[in-house]
Amino acid sequence: MDVLNLFTAANVPEMAPEEEYAPLINSTEATPENLPGNGLAQHPMLYVGENCNRMSLVNNGKVIWTYNTGKGPEFDDVWMLSNGNILFSRMKYIAVITPDKKVLWRMDFKVPQGADHTEVHACQPIGLNKVMFVVNGLPPKLYVVNIKTGKVEVEHELPFKEPLDAAGIHGQFRRARVTAQGTYLISYMSRGRVVEYDKDFKEVWSYDIAQPWAAIRLKNGNTLITNEKDWLTREVNPNKEMIWEFNCKTDLPAAYQFTSAPQSCTRLANGNTIFTSRGQSGNGPQIIEVTRDKKVVWVLHDWKTVGDGTAVQILDDPGIPEIPGQSEH
Repeated sequence: MDVLNLFTAANVPEMAPEEEYAPLINSTEATPENLPGNGLAQHPMLYVGENCNRMSLVNNGKVIWTYNTGKGPEFDDVWMLSNGNILFSRMKYIAVITPDKKVLWRMDFKVPQGADHTEVHACQPIGLNKVMFVVNGLPPKLYVVNIKTGKVEVEHELPFKEPLDAAGIHGQFRRARVTAQGTYLISYMSRGRVVEYDKDFKEVWSYDIAQPWAAIRLKNGNTLITNEKDWLTREVNPNKEMIWEFNCKTDLPAAYQFTSAPQSCTRLANGNTIFTSRGQSGNGPQIIEVTRDKKVVWVLHDWKTVGDGTAVQILDDPGIPEIPGQSEH
């Protein structure tokens, strides 16, 4: 919150030279009335969706800054660091930009199909100068790169089912996170398994679940996993016992029903959980927030102002984002 003024300063261009205009999703759906919560004013947030190539920064109920990436592959992961820099993945590249839209670092990947096809969906800042990311490919790899020096500090192949198939690269991984303990928590989406590795890439924990799009390690030591196939998010403890579960097909009232399965989840400091959805061609809610007892306290359904929802960072939640484990998104 302390750096939001950097995004509205006089030196911030409406469109930087590197930007390519990206329209919002053309939706004919009117915003429903009397929804729970305060609409865009519910939380300050950094927001992206994989079907709309416009990143939005929201504060006090308004979009105060955007970053457009034109046509092409999807946004999947996004972070605002404590200095205001933004790290994001866009499938065919990963980048760090400043509030005034200067590109500090970028790495590109060979997205067209083929044996050398690679793509990136997951990223995380490790301090202000390092980035962890996972590259889908043959073979898939996890990297830690010092973006200040350019040094690759970690490059390790991730175990994957054989035979590796170029046609399956896109579905290999979505979210990956470094935990507070320094382990790597990896969502094997197409394998139906979440795996935790230590720093030497020895498997120390795993959990089988259909199509895990995202898994985050909570401050209480549990793991919160979004299963895109079954539209549910499940919290499990280290013993793999289910502690809490929310099924967006059966636990959401009909009036707030998603039209597309949730992909990522965020656990707030107050215990509430936020789910994001791509919607369907500009229909249905984009974000829903629920309490521990499954009460819906916020529904964002506003296609006129922001695009679809794939990833969100809630900016007034406590913690330093670049310290692993402090941001539960």
